Amino acid sequence: MKYTTKALHTKYPKSDIYGSLRVPIYQNAAFEYETAQELEDVFTGKKAGHTYSRASNPTVEELENKVKHITDSQGVVATSSGMAAISNTFFALLKSGDNIITTNKLFGHTLSFFQNTLVDFGIDVRYVDITSQDCVEANIDEKTKIIFFETISNPELIIPDINALSQIAKKHNIVLIADTTMTPFYLFDSKKYGIDIDLLSATKYISGGGTVVGGLIIDNGTFEWSKYPHLNKFYDKFGQNAFIAKLKKQTFRNIGSSLSPQSAYMLSLGLETLALRADRTKENIRELAYFLYDHKKVKSVNYPLLKENHYYDLAKEYFLFPGSILTFDLEDKAQAYGLMDRLKLVRRSTNIQDNKSLIIAPYHTIYSEYTAEQKQSFGLREGTLRLSVGIEDISDLIEDLTQALKEI
Repeated sequence: MKYTTKALHTKYPKSDIYGSLRVPIYQNAAFEYETAQELEDVFTGKKAGHTYSRASNPTVEELENKVKHITDSQGVVATSSGMAAISNTFFALLKSGDNIITTNKLFGHTLSFFQNTLVDFGIDVRYVDITSQDCVEANIDEKTKIIFFETISNPELIIPDINALSQIAKKHNIVLIADTTMTPFYLFDSKKYGIDIDLLSATKYISGGGTVVGGLIIDNGTFEWSKYPHLNKFYDKFGQNAFIAKLKKQTFRNIGSSLSPQSAYMLSLGLETLALRADRTKENIRELAYFLYDHKKVKSVNYPLLKENHYYDLAKEYFLFPGSILTFDLEDKAQAYGLMDRLKLVRRSTNIQDNKSLIIAPYHTIYSEYTAEQKQSFGLREGTLRLSVGIEDISDLIEDLTQALKEI
């Protein structure tokens, strides 16, 4: 089955007593059982079931099962946000004294998590040029546990050679983790390219319209958890489900970053139309990229499917298309803000893959907590605008940008 068929026809373990075609919203905290022994068996894992919605919930489980079926993965944990997916994963896998290898070309809040939170727990975060195999390998030692990257960085749109990173990770028995928010599983098969854990903000492509916040942790089943010492206790009991078990029975449960049943229900609906929305966006962003590239008032355009782009070949190799984000540069902040304020259709807001097209100036907003020198090191400029392309009719989007550019 192809993507949308899988999303529509994933079977749930139990039939609804009323024959509902869709798993209901179980908006409750606790679950009862007929006998004390049955309750004990569920708590101890001898029997499948739910006890308390902070740990698991039938509506959330339906979303997780659907994603697992679509991705052919080992296991899935749905979280309250994309950042919850990131934080839970790193807290589950790391101990004080470990180090990870990543880059400073990351989404601002992910970078802040590494710089201002993870280091306080005794984790050494090593920032390297993630596009250089030599730089990555040179920073690996016996304490290195994870290589982390974004399939496409936000907003710089850097694409590393994923196959090369996978080879390095396997050579050194290191877990390879990717944030695939910009290229979720309809656009990119992370398992095929050797990524062990796939993290994403479900708020973006999956929710469909920016209606709900959520995150996903996907264990692709490609890492041999028997070789990961921190999970020995869980591997002895749960085998290749060790990582998911550590999350469900300890880290995720204890931190309390559960997704609400209402949010899970809406994300499950979003999964069913993801391909339809993404296909529309694919056509829109291609036309907008060339429109802006040819406009005399635009200094530069960054989108990986422009043939002049440095990452064109990698984008064609790995992705159905490289996401719904493009950036373009105007002369300075005044011009950037002037254009934003003149737009009538494109909304001034942050998010990715809302149904509506959204625009923001990353230098002055998402990265506002950083110094000018830090922003420069991230490759940010004052006149850069990030455009998240939606599913409007393309002629209307071009007309809106045309009138806004005309006046600056």
